[in-house]
Amino acid sequence: MPIELPPGYKPSPSEAFMNPSQVAYFRQKLLRLREETQREVDASPPPNPDDNARDGDQADQASAAVDREFGIRNRERAQAVLHRIDQALARLDNATFGYCEDTGEPIDVRRLDAQPTATLTTEAQTQRERAGI
Repeated sequence: MPIELPPGYKPSPSEAFMNPSQVAYFRQKLLRLREETQREVDASPPPNPDDNARDGDQADQASAAVDREFGIRNRERAQAVLHRIDQALARLDNATFGYCEDTGEPIDVRRLDAQPTATLTTEAQTQRERAGI
């Protein structure tokens, strides 16, 4: 049975980590984010191979090529975000959401609130960046 969250609920570091309210909060947040991102993917048309045969001068063709490339990159980015959201939802289901994949330590709830697909603590992320991973 889904948990009813009080209006304006925000997870707090003073609460028990990943208590039922926090789990419900992050599930709702991820589902909303997934819905918004899916709308973004649906709104961007898939690349059309026939777009290369457009008429126009070189400037028009170059502009169209840039627009196509931008659309492709945007769509790929949104699809990658959907994948990370689905992974986060799976971690919620198997009770590993919110724990650093490198250290196993809890990720600060403020970080999770800002970036609900985070898989590393700030410290672990910094170490990876310094190591060039």
